[in-house]
Amino acid sequence: MFISFVRGLRLAGLAFVDCLLLIWINLCVSVVTIGIGIPLLPKALDRARARTGRQRRLAREWFGVVAEERYLPTPVTQPGFAGHLQRTWGMINDAATWRDLRWLVLNPVAGSFFGLLPALMVLDGLFGLTLPFTWKIMVDDWGWENSWYLFVPLVDQTTAYLAALLGAAQIYAGLYLSPWLLRLHGNWVGAMLDGRSRADLAERVRHLADTRSDAVSQQAAEIQRIERDLHDGAQARLVSMGMTLAAAETMLKRDPEQALALVTEAKNSSASALRELRELVRGIHPPVLSDRGLVDAVRALALTLPVHVTVTADVPGRVSPPVESAVYFVVSELLGNVVKHAHATEASVDLRYRDGRLRVTVHDDGVGGADPARGSGLTGIERRLSPFDGFITVFSPPGGTTDIAVEVPSDLVAVA
Repeated sequence: MFISFVRGLRLAGLAFVDCLLLIWINLCVSVVTIGIGIPLLPKALDRARARTGRQRRLAREWFGVVAEERYLPTPVTQPGFAGHLQRTWGMINDAATWRDLRWLVLNPVAGSFFGLLPALMVLDGLFGLTLPFTWKIMVDDWGWENSWYLFVPLVDQTTAYLAALLGAAQIYAGLYLSPWLLRLHGNWVGAMLDGRSRADLAERVRHLADTRSDAVSQQAAEIQRIERDLHDGAQARLVSMGMTLAAAETMLKRDPEQALALVTEAKNSSASALRELRELVRGIHPPVLSDRGLVDAVRALALTLPVHVTVTADVPGRVSPPVESAVYFVVSELLGNVVKHAHATEASVDLRYRDGRLRVTVHDDGVGGADPARGSGLTGIERRLSPFDGFITVFSPPGGTTDIAVEVPSDLVAVA
């Protein structure tokens, strides 16, 4: 109970800080129209995200209440005032930002109530314990006649002792209620700050049901592609090589030079068949992905492109192989779009793993205008990610830079 009491005081202190932050955000908003608030508002909203993130962590650590963050990816912005304006606009259009602001408005009241009520009960109870020794001083010297403690009138020593008993009961009640009130606050955090609303969960269930058939169809199409590539490519070359070797065998005695030429042709055919098989295997699952993992596979992919690509990563381990494979081909498709459609000179790939989710952001300095509704392979990427409950977010204004973020839930796995 004492630990909960201390935690309640901590929540009250955090509520006070939230109140100060809300005042600061209001000041930033008030000076947006004259331009001063443009660079200040994103930093203030970042602080709001940090505050709500701390409340989520405390709710998870103290009560096991999980409230997921669901922010839109932060675009890589241009330097200077234009970049501040772009980032401010992106944060304002994020529904999670308004959820954080709603929290900052309500938590100073709720946090103070849940945190300070036990403390006030304990303090008032301590005051009641002193009344047998102080009530006469208060009445005679301070003029506190007709004084009451709760529902007990302080008229003599007996009522003062009764007030002390009520004070002790109030101290116990304050300490007893403290964990219950904190638990209510934790549930309130989950209700206010969880990005997964019931409507969102229902939509995700419907989405998974709709994409299940897409995943099966995609797998069947992939098998058909492999069969077709084997039949039209390596298999045809192997059959031709067998026929060439058979012809060389019949001509070996009567025309050794022609037989040698046929053997050389068969050798070249075998090399071409081997090369096509390697390309086919690389299209199914690149060997570097199995050997070195997703980060190194993306770095190797970046080296093969005509556009300069910078790869940064903060992934402390290996994600599951199916997720690695899916994300690798998603990155490959996105970088292919950069080369074919964006007319970019530079691109970057950022891979990060946080709280059980792998997030990949691909940025380029091209012409923008990428739209999933108009193709560019983005619809196929959505279908590829859907079996893993992943999603893609596109920020690509026409004439500006493009930022595409991919997020997939996955646990880290041990690699033998």
